[in-house]
Amino acid sequence: MNTLKRESRSTNPLKIIQFGGGNFLRAFVDWMIDELNEKTDFNGGILLIKPTEKGDYDSLLNQDGLFHVVTQGIKNGQKVEEVQLISCVQEIIHPYTDFDDYLSSAHIESIRFMVSNTTESGICFNKDDKFTNTPAHGFPGKLTQWLFERYKHFRGDKDKGIIIIPCELIENNGVKLNHAIRAYADVWKLETGFSQWLEEACVFCNTLVDRIVTGYPYKSASHFFNKIGYEDKALTSAEPYHLFVIEGPDFVADELPFDKTDLNIIFSDKLTKYRDIKVRILNGAHTALVPVAYLQGFRTVGEAIQDSETIKYIHQILKENILPTLDYAEEELRQYVSDVIDRFKNPFIEHKLIDISLNSIAKFKTRLLPSLLAYVEKRNELPSHIVKALAALLVFYKGNYNGEAIELRDSKEIITYFEEEWSSVKTTEDIDRFIEKVLGNKVLWSINLNTIKGLHKTVSNEINRLLKE
Repeated sequence: MNTLKRESRSTNPLKIIQFGGGNFLRAFVDWMIDELNEKTDFNGGILLIKPTEKGDYDSLLNQDGLFHVVTQGIKNGQKVEEVQLISCVQEIIHPYTDFDDYLSSAHIESIRFMVSNTTESGICFNKDDKFTNTPAHGFPGKLTQWLFERYKHFRGDKDKGIIIIPCELIENNGVKLNHAIRAYADVWKLETGFSQWLEEACVFCNTLVDRIVTGYPYKSASHFFNKIGYEDKALTSAEPYHLFVIEGPDFVADELPFDKTDLNIIFSDKLTKYRDIKVRILNGAHTALVPVAYLQGFRTVGEAIQDSETIKYIHQILKENILPTLDYAEEELRQYVSDVIDRFKNPFIEHKLIDISLNSIAKFKTRLLPSLLAYVEKRNELPSHIVKALAALLVFYKGNYNGEAIELRDSKEIITYFEEEWSSVKTTEDIDRFIEKVLGNKVLWSINLNTIKGLHKTVSNEINRLLKE
């Protein structure tokens, strides 16, 4: 079968430097830029930078940066399967083997944007990094080296600044990346003009990204190879749903004319609203589903959603407990709920509940507890479906249920804590003491949940029911 190669070496000007060439960025940002190139006169190429030492992007290099994105899932209640060739990645540099080329790329006048996805731990200051490292170990250190080279080469020209759009899954990612770069500039004692150039010429955008990218479709790869007529070793797959919220000044939207496409990309001066909706609805439903469905014997989201009682529960917790706590347009919220249900039903994604269960205690605190507290404040009663999820979660952290061990995925401290607390439970009275102690643990929840009227008793009743079953 043929190998993907560019038929023509003619390319677009390099406008984007991208740190990271993993499945997510390729099926999210690169997929979007290709659409932007097709629908508008943006005509932008991507310079891909390998942010880590191991690996070399062989598959992409051998295919001249070309790859396909498979879109599979449910959209408006209908199955979708599309394959799209992505051609915007035009050059690839590995800074650990070609550091001079990496720095020289800062001289490319046409580059205007930076995007990245270096995992949640990627945006941090590394005190051991030195300016003389070739390159610095951490991603922010590498970017500082590149930006300083650009600042020097163009002699502080403010027209050569960069719009920085990180896609790491952390809150205020643009602000945190800005702080890390300024910390490097300070520790490395880079000239003060550089910090001023960062302030006046560069823009650091906070973002919210949302798309499930499942990566290389091993089971169906040959099917798609036959469909496209090529063996694409960099093939990646994703769900139809996508959301990209970029927080920044108005001119960023002018320079990235996504409004001329059908993509779900939102430019906003404040993305708190969109984060609230995503975290409370999508992530909240996921976090609630895991213990409730797992204790019923289901092991994947797909299995659980096919069960009539479980899908009914998801509808109930969203519409009856979570939506009433969000003060946003009702139509917008209901559309998002509809999208979430479609995503849960995606038959092409095998989401294991045990994988989603990682750090579930912390997830409940950030995703479901705010809805619980807001509901109590508004209605002066308990949100029964969220309370059911809380009770199921505490039983889940027992580490075994119905004679089967549960592979808990959390910090050693959290697992040990629940192991010790559950080991002392022998009677119904012990369960009450267990619940009181756990609900009152401010390390887990930041507040004493026993102060919420009726919560202890309701959780106790639900836990006793689950244990009897």
